[in-house]
Amino acid sequence: MPEGHTVHRLAAEHLREFGGRAVRASSPQGRFAAGASVIDGRVLDGVDAHGKHLFLGFDTAGGHWLHVHLGLYGTVRFGRGPAPDPVGAVRLRLANDTAHADLRGPTACELLTPEEKQALHARLGPDPLRPGDDGERAWQRISRSRSTVAVLLMDQKVLAGVGNIYRAEVLFRHGIDPRRPGRELRRTEWDAVWADLVALMNEGVRGGRIDTVRPEHTPEAMGRPPRVDDHGGEVYVYRRAGQPCLVCSTEVSTEPVAARNLFWCPTCQKA
Repeated sequence: MPEGHTVHRLAAEHLREFGGRAVRASSPQGRFAAGASVIDGRVLDGVDAHGKHLFLGFDTAGGHWLHVHLGLYGTVRFGRGPAPDPVGAVRLRLANDTAHADLRGPTACELLTPEEKQALHARLGPDPLRPGDDGERAWQRISRSRSTVAVLLMDQKVLAGVGNIYRAEVLFRHGIDPRRPGRELRRTEWDAVWADLVALMNEGVRGGRIDTVRPEHTPEAMGRPPRVDDHGGEVYVYRRAGQPCLVCSTEVSTEPVAARNLFWCPTCQKA
């Protein structure tokens, strides 16, 4: 599932390709035909992202917001115009004379009123990538919870946009055992985690990939081969189970937590 930085990048790309102009909208697959007909020919005049939720505003004064959640299988593919014939199950195509974007396989693709959009925002925790958000509301929930920090960081009602990679990596970077209860986390630790997420995720937006290793642990600094993985980026523990920790050489551990694989270093992240 895409993490929050990917969704913020998608918002920016939609604005760049379609912003301020009338957009042709269609549903080649047919499952969003009614919704596409509503926004067809309207101007894209607003974009928003909150966690893993993308919002595209069409004539927003009239209340037309497209809400997209990619889920596990959703993708958006951009191409130049004129758009070719669609291939596969395209839920929604947006197009103009210079570009097109095809949405496939999303968990959610729906039109929302401004009130419905606001209600969805209210259900989500603060997003490290949203201007004006801070970690206070998340801290209020984390500091009272018996759930582990590993579970809490992935709970979108607590913190929006953090996925399995950022969860594993930020806990490693701060030496926090992912199995610690949230209420045992110190306020100084949480403030450091929040600030680090803001920095790491903004870097993800800029670079389009997740890099979490510090300069002294890059392949060039350590004389090691670069990481080869579908997700790209240099990381400390994510999907490195059984491999030596880049800091202490202890074997990286893994176990399933809430149907997702958790990764950590037993030495650098002592209980």
